Amino acid sequence: AAAFLGIGTQNVYSVKADDRGKMIPEELEKEIQRAKQEGAVPFLVCATAGTTVLGAFDPLDKLADICECHGLWFHVDASWGGAALLSRKHSKLLHGIHRADSVAWNPHKMLMAGIQCCALLVKDNTDLLKRCHSAKATYLFQQDKFYDVRCDTGDKSIQCSRRADAFKFWLMWKAVGTRGLEERVNRALALSRYLVDEIKKREGFQLLMEPEYANICFWYIPPSLRNMEQDQEFWQKCHQVAPIIKERMMKKGSMMLGYQPHRDKVNFFRQIVISPQVSREDMDFLLDEIDLLGKDL
Repeated sequence: AAAFLGIGTQNVYSVKADDRGKMIPEELEKEIQRAKQEGAVPFLVCATAGTTVLGAFDPLDKLADICECHGLWFHVDASWGGAALLSRKHSKLLHGIHRADSVAWNPHKMLMAGIQCCALLVKDNTDLLKRCHSAKATYLFQQDKFYDVRCDTGDKSIQCSRRADAFKFWLMWKAVGTRGLEERVNRALALSRYLVDEIKKREGFQLLMEPEYANICFWYIPPSLRNMEQDQEFWQKCHQVAPIIKERMMKKGSMMLGYQPHRDKVNFFRQIVISPQVSREDMDFLLDEIDLLGKDL
């Protein structure tokens, strides 16, 4: 965002996260003070509710306290994790999000609205988006039309012509209902928990960490490495396992599963559970197939 807006990535201060990928409030306070000491003017803090790799949720309430103290705009990227708000069981993951000044959310992810379906929600109710983005183009948005001109939402966005993303979400909501959307979230997270439990039971599978959301990160340890001490040599060899299995599954056409390294962690698989059509049998197949494709490594 800083690059696209012309602010420049060199003017972004990165804040340390803990081992689970959550922003550390004390480190945010340090970076704000450092920025001020260097003559910069902090104005925005961007937190995350549901990170891409680990599915981590920042401590929003504590970060909001800091933003209020320093008069900073508090934005939450809930593109992935925002759907948890629709679940009475899991909404606590986003505790404190009501204090955000703005929130980004993608219903096309966990809720499976037609892609693309993105929302920018702002707390301000004084026509902030229009005041920021309107070019007052009289050849497009005449103010003396016979209907309520507030319906001309194109005058509130950077894109004048764009797809009606909100209609996709509205139509889906009408079709399945609030309870139906909640069930999608609950079912996805229940299946994620089932997969975690199966990983713990099976020889040769090792969790990166206990997941908080639907991001299940794990290693497959082939038989040739299972009796090795988990030293540097072990992890170097383990780093090569996921790419080979990924190649084999793609050439076989059995499934698609992503992998990546993260910080000091070598390549691991990352299974994201979303679709309400997925079953426990699919989770079993996933682990069976990985073992089948990698047991000779």
